[in-house]
Amino acid sequence: MNRSTTGKFDGPRARFFVPEGDALADLIAKAAIDRRLAGIVTPTIEGLGFELVRLRLMGGKRATLQIMAERPEGGIEIEDCAKISRAVSAVLDVEDPISGEYTLEVSSPGIDRPLTRLKDFERHAGWEARIETAELIDGRRRFKGTLEGVEDGEVLLAIPEGTIGLAYDLIADAKLVLTDELIAASLAERKARGFDPGDFDDVEDETETETETADEGEEKS
Repeated sequence: MNRSTTGKFDGPRARFFVPEGDALADLIAKAAIDRRLAGIVTPTIEGLGFELVRLRLMGGKRATLQIMAERPEGGIEIEDCAKISRAVSAVLDVEDPISGEYTLEVSSPGIDRPLTRLKDFERHAGWEARIETAELIDGRRRFKGTLEGVEDGEVLLAIPEGTIGLAYDLIADAKLVLTDELIAASLAERKARGFDPGDFDDVEDETETETETADEGEEKS
C-alpha cells in the first residue's frame, strides 16, 4: 500500500501522515521476541518505579539481552540498574523465554540516548537528533535536525529546508546526536540530582543466567 504525504520542504512546515490501520512502530521492542520479552519484564521494571526505554535480544555465540531503563522523570543510578537486573533475572528464570545461555545487561539510555517514546521527543526539544523513517519521504529516510517537540502525534524536527512533522508511527529509529553542549547539560543535570558524574558513567550490571554472577561492564547501545 502506498503511503500518502502532505506538504513539501518548500513550505514553513511539512507534515507526513500515516493512514489509519497501519501498525504502530515499536521503537522500544521491535522484533517479535523483543516484544514478548518486553511484555514479561515491563511489569517488574515498572513495579520498581522505573520505565523500559528499549529492549533488544542480540544474537551471537552467546546471546545478550540489553535493557535500557530510567525513572519516569528521567535519570537512573548504577545501583538502580543492578536492582533491575536482579529482579528481571529472577522473572526470566521462572518464565524461561530464552533458550540457551545468555547475558543480561541493564543500563541507562546514555547521553546520546535512543528516543523511543513520544515523551522522549518532547522532553529533549532543543537538542539535535537523527531520525530514520520506515519508508521513503520525498526520496529520503534519514533526517538530522533540532527537535521542536511533539504536536498532534507528530515529532517536529527543524532541518535546513524548514520544520517538518514526522508521524511517530513512521519512525523506525531515532537518537540524540552527541555534542559538547549535550554532554555539559547532562553532567549539569546529574549534579543537580546529587550524582557524582565521576562515579556514574552509564555502567550496567551484567548477569550471566547460568552462573548467577554480576560484573560491571561498559554500556552498549
